[in-house]
Amino acid sequence: MITYEDHCLRALAADGRWPELLAAYRRHRAAAVERSGEESAAAVTAPLGHLIAYAAPPELAVRLFDRDGGPGTVAGVADHDAGPLWEVLATRHSWLRLAPLLVPAAVRRLVAQTRVLIGEDLSYGAEPDPEGVPLVLEPWETAGWEEGTRVREYLPHGGARTALLTLPAGREGLGEVELPDPGMGLRGQRATRALGALAPWAEVACVRGPAPQAAAQLARGTRVAGGFTRVTGGYVPFALVYPALVQAAAVDRAHGSAHGRLALWRALAAMAGAGGPDRAEVNALVARMRCFTWLEPAAGLRHLHVALEDPACGLAWAVRGSEEL
Repeated sequence: MITYEDHCLRALAADGRWPELLAAYRRHRAAAVERSGEESAAAVTAPLGHLIAYAAPPELAVRLFDRDGGPGTVAGVADHDAGPLWEVLATRHSWLRLAPLLVPAAVRRLVAQTRVLIGEDLSYGAEPDPEGVPLVLEPWETAGWEEGTRVREYLPHGGARTALLTLPAGREGLGEVELPDPGMGLRGQRATRALGALAPWAEVACVRGPAPQAAAQLARGTRVAGGFTRVTGGYVPFALVYPALVQAAAVDRAHGSAHGRLALWRALAAMAGAGGPDRAEVNALVARMRCFTWLEPAAGLRHLHVALEDPACGLAWAVRGSEEL
């Protein structure tokens, strides 16, 4: 329901009275923090924050994240409505406009990574990422996306359009496959933990063996003679796997696609045995990686079923999960 106050705020926005809207945001947020804490305050003020981040001039919109308003007034990286406020801001202005204005390091980094996902090359126009994640998309990062689906498309007064990325998306290119014996799973792998951090609803398993053997650790299919599992599955290029892995980490509205890209680069670096997101090591891993995906009969609207094999080290990781939206 649209309240009288909502009408007043939208009227102020229509008149371009952004300083008054920012003052209202800060006043309401500080009062809500004092009354019921940060989490509640972020939820109460998120719709107004969204309006400011979306439509205000960048010089004012960035002040959502400045501490000059006093205790309780500043939006944090987790403040969100349809998505995080910093991602809303990042979709509206180029890095050239935002770079001189943004101060908080965490927000600045996430905005930069969002601009990279949108398609900007910041490798020569921004400070290096603290973990070494490239500030330009690799060719395999761009190949599997449909136009305009890397980041949520935000709407002026709240809400967003989001691509429903699933893996696999359908039966095309897949066939009946009898998975091998799952063998013994390996525990304690740094890459297993990193892949598990992508999505809280996903299971991850690691084996010494090929991708279908890792899939057999987690897959739900038809049991056949000998205790093996039959699924509809097949191999796909990593370029088609990448978007679903990035978006898996951005399902939570407090997280944006930048979280997904950063988390996936950490996971790929761990799979490659690198100490951090080394560009050459990750590119070499992606070039040799074999990816196996499979369908499951009870998968939710958002689902992820993939096994990632590194032939160089003989290990494979399976990631499986589904979530109703």
